[in-house]
Amino acid sequence: MKSDLQKAKEIMETYGDTCVLCRDEIVFTSTERGIKPLVEFIENHTDMKGFSAADKIVGKAAAMLYVILGVKEVYSPVMSESAAEVFKNYNIVYEFDELTQSIINRNGDGICPMEETVKNISDPKEGFAALKNKLKLIIQNT
Repeated sequence: MKSDLQKAKEIMETYGDTCVLCRDEIVFTSTERGIKPLVEFIENHTDMKGFSAADKIVGKAAAMLYVILGVKEVYSPVMSESAAEVFKNYNIVYEFDELTQSIINRNGDGICPMEETVKNISDPKEGFAALKNKLKLIIQNT
């Protein structure tokens, strides 16, 4: 029998989802980019306690949101060192294929704005508040 994490990884790889969360027979998937699906899960009070997640890219921002969601384990092909540190601090099992110093923005010319937002924040709830403000600013400026 496959573990929830194996199932999440397989779904992500097979269907090209950016984010997959599994627990037993319950599966949530998203094709949204960045932290948007995690923010939506939190804002909708979706119960993710004990879920296993596979996510295309996990930086510190996403890691903080996974802490708030209460997942038990996370896999990502690309994970930042600061994300791994968050998972260590909150006893969340994590796996990655590539560990990077930081997550790069979509233009490839600097640090991801979400990573930059939480760089000096250690509390996930504070991080979530800062990320929501950053997302509002980004939306206003587009």
